[in-house]
Amino acid sequence: MSTAGDEFATWDASGLNRFDETVGAPPAPAPYDPLRLCVFATIALITCVLGPISLAVFAGIAIAGYAKARRAGLLRSKCKLGDTRNVLAYLIVLEVLALAAVPFWVMLWAGVWS
Repeated sequence: MSTAGDEFATWDASGLNRFDETVGAPPAPAPYDPLRLCVFATIALITCVLGPISLAVFAGIAIAGYAKARRAGLLRSKCKLGDTRNVLAYLIVLEVLALAAVPFWVMLWAGVWS
């Protein structure tokens, strides 16, 4: 009488993990490229130099992008705000605040250089 485990008792599994020369070795993974960090640093530099002007430009680009995506059917964003209407409202508030801050920023720099 055989039991369920007996059929595998004599089975040899030693040949399952062999290197097949016809297939070759898998390619080595590419090293991590921290491009995003360079992009973030560049955006931070632009923001430091141009202040609210850069915020207005980036917010304007984001508003255009989200408005286009919403018209194309995107209702939920990966942004923490979720709903694209909330994201658009947030970006519009940033745009208005940045545009309101530009004259004060110009007056600040005019006072520094005079």
